[in-house]
Amino acid sequence: MPQDYHINIFYSEEDEGYIADIPDLRMCSAFGLTPADALAQAEIAKHAWLDAARAAGKPIPPPRYRPIIYQLAA
Repeated sequence: MPQDYHINIFYSEEDEGYIADIPDLRMCSAFGLTPADALAQAEIAKHAWLDAARAAGKPIPPPRYRPIIYQLAA
């Protein structure tokens, strides 16, 4: 079953584009010229990250990250 991980998307002036990162998957991020591009690339990166972890026999972290705004609302 696929895991639903939170994805942060933000604009990077330095990179002149959007960065999407998945906090629960260490070092898993992607770049796109638009937020939609960054999200699509993050999905590809997520699957590659999970496939590599499984192939190496490494543990798959459960989705835990929640932005602070959601933590305060709960």
